[in-house]
Amino acid sequence: MTRLEEQLRFIVEVDKVKQIFRQTYLSDATRKENDAEHSWHLALMACLLKEYVKEPVDVAKVIVMVLVHDLVEIDAGDTYAYDPEGAKSKAEREQKAAARIFGLLPKDQGDYFKGLWEEFEAYETPDAKYAHLLDNFQPLLLNDASNGKSWEEHGVKKEWIYKRNEKLPETSPEIWHCMQEIIDKHIEAGHISQD
Repeated sequence: MTRLEEQLRFIVEVDKVKQIFRQTYLSDATRKENDAEHSWHLALMACLLKEYVKEPVDVAKVIVMVLVHDLVEIDAGDTYAYDPEGAKSKAEREQKAAARIFGLLPKDQGDYFKGLWEEFEAYETPDAKYAHLLDNFQPLLLNDASNGKSWEEHGVKKEWIYKRNEKLPETSPEIWHCMQEIIDKHIEAGHISQD
């Protein structure tokens, strides 16, 4: 197989990410978003919100990172953020998926994408922290816009949201403050449980 053939095979394969639906609704609450829509939204946010992070980040790298971070869900499926049972097997399922999906590419490109995915998962570098901030902030914004629809469906509790986002204040105090205001608004409205 030529390099171009490998690249085209990967491009066609990752079209499947459009069929992976998440638990978060679109802002108009008409349907749930898919992984491709989510990743596009994160890439746009990466361009817009850089000024609110404490450490310098490489926006171009973060854009690629958020565009590839959920490709593993083609094989592994989407594990809902507040699903403790699904979380038990998530790492194993996603590692296997990463090997297969990024392995479709020419080695240099496959290694680069897999490395970005691994960096995202490790959550240690400023770029990965920024990508995680975006990955957690975006569904919160959509939940706010859709009147807490997904939160209500899943009986989400304040403590779950705070636990999931416990590292975000060190990345961006401003965005964390914004998130807290949204969470408080939806506790008041009864969309998020205080208990």
